Amino acid sequence: MSNNTASVVVIRREDYTPPAFLIESVALEFDLVPARTVVRNTMRLSRNPDARADAPRLDLIGEQLEFMSASIDSVAYTDVHTSDNGLSIGNIPAGAFELVIESVCNSAANTSLSGLYVSSGSFFTQCEAEGFRRITYFLDRPDVMATYTVTLRADKTAYPVLLSNGNLIEEGDLRDGRHFAKWEDPFKKPSYLFALVAGKLVCIEEKIQSRSGKDKLLQVWVEPADLDKTQHAMDSLIHSIRWDEKRFGLELDLDRFMIVAVSDFNMGAMENKGLNIFNTKYVLANPETATDIDFSNIEAVVGHEYFHNWTGNRVTCRDWFQLSLKEGLTVFRDQEFSADMAAGDVEGAARATKRIEDVRVLRQMQFAEDAGPMAHPVRPESYVEVNNFYTMTVYEKGSEVVRMYQTLFGRDGFRRGMDLYFQRHDGQAVTCDDFRAAMADANHRDLSQFERWYSQAGTPRVSVRAKYDAASKRYTLTLTQGYDETLETPRETQKGPLLIPFAIGLISANGADLPLRLEGEKEPNGTTRVLEFTEREQSFTFVDVNEPPPLPSLLRNFSAPVIVEFDYSNEQLAFLLAHDSDPFNRWEAGQRLATRELLALADRAARGDTLTLDDQVIAAFARVLDDTTLTPAFRELALMLPSESYLAEQMSVSDPAAVHAARVFMSCRLATQLRDKWLATYEANRMPGEYRPTPEDAGKRSLKNLALAYLAQTDSPAEAAKLAQAQYDAANNMTDRSAALSALLLAGATKNADPTVADAALDDFYRCFESEALVIDKWFALQATQRGGPDRKVIEIVRKLMQHQAFNIQNPNRARSLIFSLCSGNPAQFHAPDGSGYAFWAEQVIALDALNPQVAARLARGLELWRRFTPQLREKMHAALSEVASKAKSRDVREVVEKALAA
Repeated sequence: MSNNTASVVVIRREDYTPPAFLIESVALEFDLVPARTVVRNTMRLSRNPDARADAPRLDLIGEQLEFMSASIDSVAYTDVHTSDNGLSIGNIPAGAFELVIESVCNSAANTSLSGLYVSSGSFFTQCEAEGFRRITYFLDRPDVMATYTVTLRADKTAYPVLLSNGNLIEEGDLRDGRHFAKWEDPFKKPSYLFALVAGKLVCIEEKIQSRSGKDKLLQVWVEPADLDKTQHAMDSLIHSIRWDEKRFGLELDLDRFMIVAVSDFNMGAMENKGLNIFNTKYVLANPETATDIDFSNIEAVVGHEYFHNWTGNRVTCRDWFQLSLKEGLTVFRDQEFSADMAAGDVEGAARATKRIEDVRVLRQMQFAEDAGPMAHPVRPESYVEVNNFYTMTVYEKGSEVVRMYQTLFGRDGFRRGMDLYFQRHDGQAVTCDDFRAAMADANHRDLSQFERWYSQAGTPRVSVRAKYDAASKRYTLTLTQGYDETLETPRETQKGPLLIPFAIGLISANGADLPLRLEGEKEPNGTTRVLEFTEREQSFTFVDVNEPPPLPSLLRNFSAPVIVEFDYSNEQLAFLLAHDSDPFNRWEAGQRLATRELLALADRAARGDTLTLDDQVIAAFARVLDDTTLTPAFRELALMLPSESYLAEQMSVSDPAAVHAARVFMSCRLATQLRDKWLATYEANRMPGEYRPTPEDAGKRSLKNLALAYLAQTDSPAEAAKLAQAQYDAANNMTDRSAALSALLLAGATKNADPTVADAALDDFYRCFESEALVIDKWFALQATQRGGPDRKVIEIVRKLMQHQAFNIQNPNRARSLIFSLCSGNPAQFHAPDGSGYAFWAEQVIALDALNPQVAARLARGLELWRRFTPQLREKMHAALSEVASKAKSRDVREVVEKALAA
């Protein structure tokens, strides 16, 4: 199926049929020439006994390929019909047969970065989800698994390194300055896991022994100039291997494991079997060029892709509707890995900080997706373009669904389920139901109701009512579950109540957790209980509650991806922020308090009323600032205001200007009222000496730099600018340098400030790092996300930067750093009342659609919630969407904008 509007077809899960043919083995030979790569594909096929036995033709998928020849069992074959979508071969033998197809692809012209393409003079591949069909004609679907042998031939001077999946079994020189390498992958895999790399690369390597004593070679391949930025990725890979051995008993199964970094890449990374191809953003790091967040993200993404070796490669998806089978499970695994790396194997503050970070992303991005026209279940029922399927719902909500198994069964029960899953399905392409069945059978539970988490779209809402009977000392919580009926979530996918693991605690007036005994139990059992909430409405009664009415701590550790509705007062939220023993709920109380106040301020700002800040909010922030028993990382998260995008989504009618006015006002008031505390916090968390990207040091830097950002918003911006400039000049790491530059931009946007100080620092930053692509991405992003103002419109700055010699729209990282940063990361400027942001968005979506539809489609999602905004903005958004709909050519973009317009 080619990527054009003429071939739009809705693919439905209910229409799945097994493939008519199976492929036992594949031998690929590549003569690598950028404009004309010849591919010889030798396949051993047979009819599938689980499909219809009388299929008259073999239909193979191919896109943007030049067909050369075909033969069956060494005899040239002419009953071949080609089209833009593939080829069809008739008169297929009844038994097993060998099919050889020769074709040509133009890798140099492949700007979509899907299939085989050239970047900076080297060859790379990206085959997930449907890129392999741009390399050769094939049954390009995940349930067709085969062993692969790959021979690469290329000019030795231009492409000295030749890599593919598996183990290197032969290499040598050829005539005319060419050479070859032959690779063999002993494990069956689907075509989306195929990979090759050829170019001028260098590597660091280490040899380790697996837990069973087998030698393993690990390599990280990069361009020569980047070799000094690879050690952290290598360390992260080793940590991932050791963690998977310890936590799940899973060993690396190949003799070698390779990571390759490329700057032109649509995704973060790709888990191709034994040859992971990464965006440079998630490999390259040293203190001068990478921030603490970069170091953390690299560890997480390296872990994620390595963990796919078992959850995705050894056991893969039957079809793309099952994508969360591998992605949701592996996101959960990388989250657990990162938490363990930060905090060890016990619960603690560092683990809670990781949990808060993950939930912030989920609520800001996935909850918004659930509320819009692209809402879909974790296991969707249909799609037009599979690339639009790589969503926050599939990944992040999918991981929460997996986490609920662990919440229900504990770590040991979850491990039993994982062990049974691999025992049953190693080497197979399976479904989400197969994973659920393994969890159920291993723990002797009926999880049929739990299936609804996979098939129902939308974010569940749980309303809570509490009743305390002082005479009987009984405390009853009544929970009611449902969905927000005003949203656009497809009603037909909501089939009944969910099984919701709902963790709660009860807190006494002195701030202590109460022991919990449910009615019918003989004795108390802990101070946090996971209630299995399975009905539309269900009551749970706790007995022997001797205190006066306790305060409930609801959904501890965010035990399920739901929205909790309970009418806490401001005083109660402040109490929870000060006393709740559950770190997540302590943070949550502060966020609720801030959100409530910000939404009230936004309402007043929209009416033009005078803005004032509740003293309780200021006092709550002051207590967190003063509480040194809390870790710096936790305090930074607790003191960070909810984002403007998240706040706008909480309004019945989104008003970005009012939200921006409210958030700026609250930030400035907190900054000015608590100036001395912010300054003391800044000084207390300075860390002179050598930079270390440890969780402890990173937490101190994050709190210090948040304090600097607040100080930049006081009514004395010149003082903050001096502090930021001093930090910028003295910084020995990118975290502090970029934070200082951000603070200078923030101070420059304050009334009566001098913006030329920030401009001078921006110029210096560029001169220092113009040869470091990932750092220049930060430079573009800082400017696109700056606060701006009437005399400093960010969209004008962005348009000017698009003409900068360092900007290249064809590079996804660079496009994201500038275009996406404005459209997704600067709502106040993007949603300008004059509609200039929307006109810019439409221009860029259309331009990217002609180059790289996957990237364009991600940008196109920026207006999918257009109906929720004020009438004046809605009108301009609709015009921009209509323009894109009339000009976009790809399925990727058309699916997004047409769903948005139809919502």
